[in-house]
Amino acid sequence: MKLVEINNLKKSFDGKTVLEDISFSVEKGEVVSIIGPSGSGKSTLLRCATFLETMDSGELSYMGEKIVETVNGRAVYPKKRKLREVHSKFGLVFQNFNLFPHYNVLKNVSDAPISVLKRNKEEVLIESRRVLKKLGIEDKEKAYPCELSGGQQQRVAIARALVMNPDILYFDEPTSALDPEITAGILRIMKELADENMTMVIVTHEIDFARAVSDRVVFMDGGVIVEQGSPQDVIDNPQNERTREFLKKLSI
Repeated sequence: MKLVEINNLKKSFDGKTVLEDISFSVEKGEVVSIIGPSGSGKSTLLRCATFLETMDSGELSYMGEKIVETVNGRAVYPKKRKLREVHSKFGLVFQNFNLFPHYNVLKNVSDAPISVLKRNKEEVLIESRRVLKKLGIEDKEKAYPCELSGGQQQRVAIARALVMNPDILYFDEPTSALDPEITAGILRIMKELADENMTMVIVTHEIDFARAVSDRVVFMDGGVIVEQGSPQDVIDNPQNERTREFLKKLSI
């Protein structure tokens, strides 16, 4: 079952094309890593898939239901109520954590399920504490973001996404702001999620990690998908010269 499907996505900023005719889908339980040089459109693709950016044209479907379609050459979005409903199907973990500085850890994690999804407060708090324990930060529930290390903040961000019980998790370069030792811990958590069959789309520069956990790797450059396939095909035996050049630079 395709959890998300994008067809013919186009996006420009100030007349400059950032994404050109992107078609992309993710199956339930699949882990897809998106790699490529900075400025290739990877993060913009994620932002369009999660409604943080509006596409110029194209189609976007979740669980087989078309959410965005193109009419007379322009993308048409549903009303806010429908968008809120679709929002509950995915979680997004940013590279810069995006925690609320005036909320402690427990409130950062539990606030959206209670205030947005209107779930039972006590049940959400129990679930939030269970997830914090799973991620090894159960002793930080009363701490504020400014009191946490970068790795701890990223764990809180992952916990916040998990407590929403999403069908799919998006990660936008989740380790780019972290040092190598802390990065290893975050990647270990993500590998555990992959082992639990969590559907994930991961924009990453961690090529060894992408090789280890991905069912499929997508290489983007210049706003287009250049090549995609298994990690063995794309990372170990790339067919496109642009892919080979990118990977060669990383190995120098």
